[in-house]
Amino acid sequence: MRKHLLEAGDLDRADATLVLDTAAQIEAALAGREVKKLPTLRGRTVVNLFFEDSTRTRISFELAAKRLSADVINFSAKGSSVSKGESLKDTALTLEAMGSDAIVVRHPASGAPHRLAQWVKGSVVNAGDGTHEHPTQALLDAYTIRQRLGRLDGVRVVLVGDVLHSRVARSNVWLLHTLGAEVTVVAPPTLLPVGVGSWPVTVGYDLDAALPKADVVMMLRVQAERMNASFFPSAREYSRRYGLDARRMAALPDDAIVMHPGPMNRGMEIAAEVADSVRSTIVDQVGNGVTVRMAVLYLLLGGSPS
Repeated sequence: MRKHLLEAGDLDRADATLVLDTAAQIEAALAGREVKKLPTLRGRTVVNLFFEDSTRTRISFELAAKRLSADVINFSAKGSSVSKGESLKDTALTLEAMGSDAIVVRHPASGAPHRLAQWVKGSVVNAGDGTHEHPTQALLDAYTIRQRLGRLDGVRVVLVGDVLHSRVARSNVWLLHTLGAEVTVVAPPTLLPVGVGSWPVTVGYDLDAALPKADVVMMLRVQAERMNASFFPSAREYSRRYGLDARRMAALPDDAIVMHPGPMNRGMEIAAEVADSVRSTIVDQVGNGVTVRMAVLYLLLGGSPS
């Protein structure tokens, strides 16, 4: 593993597999314990530096660090010196002066974690930067696929929806490709980024045509908060063409699974009966996020096995 985890491209196949295998070992180690903690990062300090609101990712990283016995500092931009105009660099240097060993950062500006990594001595983990990447989400998604299907090589994954604004989609495309999966993106033309033709994916516009061949369907949240223009006629029209309902789910192969990174717009990109079905891995993804982030922190900070 490198010193930082800034994007999915930082991981070659061996590194990515090491994270997944380490997560599986951690899961097995915790399964037999009444107290779900390991002493591997005792004495280390992990800072969660979040400039954007988050529930799943922030709590997941906090729980991951605490289960490894690290000290955790949760830093929110609201109510801090950032709201008084302090720069990202000065904030980072202040935290480092307090003895942080790793900084987990979420920031609305694409590339912010890369800048941070140039300023601090400790490890930096990208927990989502703008519309750029979210590598630990891709790792937990890959872990969940491997857990449910038993493999990643040759798995046919269909990513559906707002690819343009989705850092999850970008990280998943590159990581799943690295791990040998075949990725297809399906979206309205207005929600595909410029340059998607250079990605290692097949591009499609017809969801119904893609479903019968899919092993995994990953629905992406429509990120209305990042849209300053009309990208589709209406929510109803979007749901009609690109929403996953019970009828469409029935077209999937028998063993296919349904994923969503959350939070979900129920009734828009995914119907409630699909989200709550036995094919859905959405709850598994949340649980696996803690285990996978434990593996990432363990590998970056060089914990010793116990």
